[in-house]
Amino acid sequence: MLFWVLALLILCGFLWNYKGQLKITDITDKYIFITGCDTGFGNLAARTFDKKGFRVIAACLTESGSTALKEETSERLHTVLLDVTDPESVKRTAQWVKNQAGKKGLWGLINNAGVLGVLAPTDWLTVEDYREPIEVNLFGLISVTLNMLPLVKKARGRVINVSSIGGRIAFSGGGYAPSKYAVEAFNDSLRRDMKAFDVHVACIEPGLFKTDLSDPVKTTERKLTIWKRLSPDIKQQYGEGYIEKSLDKLKGTTSFVNMDLSLVVECMDHALTSLFPKTHYAAGKDAKTFWIPLSHMPAVLQDFLLLKQKVELANPKAV
Repeated sequence: MLFWVLALLILCGFLWNYKGQLKITDITDKYIFITGCDTGFGNLAARTFDKKGFRVIAACLTESGSTALKEETSERLHTVLLDVTDPESVKRTAQWVKNQAGKKGLWGLINNAGVLGVLAPTDWLTVEDYREPIEVNLFGLISVTLNMLPLVKKARGRVINVSSIGGRIAFSGGGYAPSKYAVEAFNDSLRRDMKAFDVHVACIEPGLFKTDLSDPVKTTERKLTIWKRLSPDIKQQYGEGYIEKSLDKLKGTTSFVNMDLSLVVECMDHALTSLFPKTHYAAGKDAKTFWIPLSHMPAVLQDFLLLKQKVELANPKAV
């Protein structure tokens, strides 16, 4: 009996794996729109999907990013300047994409644009410190999606939202994790609403990757700027050497940072081209082996493991 159970499980695993490898055909007539293509995941995705034969429309924030991308890609790829936080910019871009795609509609919308914002203890921050990541990562993503959705519905295509392990675990204070938690909620409701239109919605949750977004120098500079404006009471509670000790702790986690950005692009590729795309993709060894499993654990265990990485405060009872 055990033999047949094992045989059935092996067969089911084989069929599941085979199903995941089935791909769509005729990608050369399909348009995809990607945000945040100046650098990082978006830039690599634009170059990768251009080589595959898709008709890529890459949204860049800067003219320099747009120019550099054009130099590395074919004539099929088009770039457009887009600030996802500017409603008029989003509307103009959506109309431009509609004119480009015509009756075919938009096969793929990849919401990749994002910022990290300030990462610091919550009691260091003001409401304004939360605003930028929430405006870009959440409202910008929603704005682009709502404006492009009629084109995606026309093509019965795919929406791919790049979230983060920060949408599962709030590993630091600041607006990044709240924005990504909200992206996960938006993604879930959108996925269910779009099923009736044969539009598939997927969410990618990258772990820690070496990109411009996670530049440790910029992160430290932002933290130092916040530190300088803190009240004497808070500085006394944390201690003058707090930031330096935090950086030392951070150096011990560099081995967990993923260097290969293609791991995220491979998830995008599967979500775009598979006949049976997944609803969620974890990208990076740290996401698969630590962050995602941790997100399913009891809060007491989450707190214990994450607080072990925190620096001990000098005098938390000082007032």
